[in-house]
Amino acid sequence: MSKPSIDWNWQVEASTLKNDPNNLKKALLAIDKPVYLAELNDAIAVSHQTSNTSIGAAQVLAFAQAVNAEDLGSDEFKKAHGVKYAYHGGAMANGIASVELVIALGQAGFLCSFGAAGLIPDVIEDSIKRIQAALPNGPFAVNLIHAPSEEALESGAVERFLKLGVDTVEASAYLGLTEHIVHYRVAGLSQNPDGGVHIGNKVIAKISRTEVAEKFMSPAPQKLLDKLLAAGKITPLQAELALTVPMADDITAEADSGGHTDNRPFLTLLPTIIQQRDQIQAKYNYKTPLRVGAGGGIGTPESTLAAYNMGAAYVVLGSVNQACVEAGASEHTRKLLANVEMADVTMAPAADMFEMGVKLQVVKRGSMFAMRANKLYELYSNYPSIEAIPAVEREKVEKQIFRQNLDQVWDTTKAFFHERDPEMLARAKHDPKRKMALIFRWYLGLSSRWSNIGETGREMDYQIWAGPSLGAFNSWVKETYLADYQERYAVDVALHLLTGAAYLARINQLKLQGVSIHSSLLNYQPAESFLSV
Repeated sequence: MSKPSIDWNWQVEASTLKNDPNNLKKALLAIDKPVYLAELNDAIAVSHQTSNTSIGAAQVLAFAQAVNAEDLGSDEFKKAHGVKYAYHGGAMANGIASVELVIALGQAGFLCSFGAAGLIPDVIEDSIKRIQAALPNGPFAVNLIHAPSEEALESGAVERFLKLGVDTVEASAYLGLTEHIVHYRVAGLSQNPDGGVHIGNKVIAKISRTEVAEKFMSPAPQKLLDKLLAAGKITPLQAELALTVPMADDITAEADSGGHTDNRPFLTLLPTIIQQRDQIQAKYNYKTPLRVGAGGGIGTPESTLAAYNMGAAYVVLGSVNQACVEAGASEHTRKLLANVEMADVTMAPAADMFEMGVKLQVVKRGSMFAMRANKLYELYSNYPSIEAIPAVEREKVEKQIFRQNLDQVWDTTKAFFHERDPEMLARAKHDPKRKMALIFRWYLGLSSRWSNIGETGREMDYQIWAGPSLGAFNSWVKETYLADYQERYAVDVALHLLTGAAYLARINQLKLQGVSIHSSLLNYQPAESFLSV
């Protein structure tokens, strides 16, 4: 370190000063204690305490205040969700954000969303009950995903959440508001004795577009309220109260994430959404302003701190958690994820929005899923039906992708949708194009399940959602114990990211006071597990 030029008019007892580089690092890592820099024997030394006397004291040249992991982010977010940290474990579909992951993070004071999307109703209900038993007072959330081609699933999910008393959902993949998400939100509204609005059902909306963000930042549309009111799903008072509160409590600005993503740059999306929030708050003057968090592209202490410094109320981690022990992914998948680099991801068609051409971000290292899924979408785009596909092409996909005749795939698909969504089968019966989409979605849907359960022989077809932030995380922990995927526990990973961000915040405080810091002190590396302390 070099000597700064600011005179703080404080003093530290010379006997408490340490000028060994190891002591400097150790002092900065003690993030719950303030750090004071002073000169000792023509070198910069460090102490944790000031002196009340000038006798045997040295002049303070710079200081860094204590910054704990729980100090980062919005206090309002922590209070609203009953958590210790402004850190959210994001939903990953098909139970990848598993019951075990939700419980582990919840018990440690973190909010995490259960990845309900893609699971059958009975599994979702059983999972929610298990979470509620382990976390009777929370915190936890459940994912509510927009399914434009399977509306009954979204409707059924809302009815189930209301029945089970789920008080927080993470809404994802929405292109606009539906009556189902509005139903969930408004059904939880009531009036406090003081006349204020009690919001019983909280919504965290994960978005990447300003036009979608605006809908969740605004009150529920009157048209949808009227429809719900006419159906007897909400009361007249709830419809009235709905016009005074936004559709969401929290907006996650989702940048370059795994799974569904618009690949938005983190540095441009977050400030844009925050500015939009401020404009809408000025318009509606909500009693409790919306909070804006950051997700996608966060996988190191540096990016975590950057999000908070840019105004994020909280951060959301997904891809990083998927490689953790508690995640609902197979060991093969977790091992592969622990070796992913930033360039090892690409875009591929999404099963739930296949017909719309929507894509999601997946791992391309060690899997041919992306290439094969894109081939299926190419066929879907070029031909009106399965029967119209040239024999050579059909034989190729049957042999290389499906490993069975497409007629057999259709029989299996019919059995699946007969239980899941019979209306879908009825529409496909008279629409060859829709039938082709359902057949192709057989592969897209199962490929994710194969990855989760570790289906032997299908490793090259595993659909693994991840963003480049996982590669950044792997690079950060490469020389540490966290390089071993079997040592990655979600709570430990979260605490290292937050502690690292707090450490770097202290480094930045010193830099702003003119302190030139040696490169050996500029990085935070996980040395040991917080869980073993």
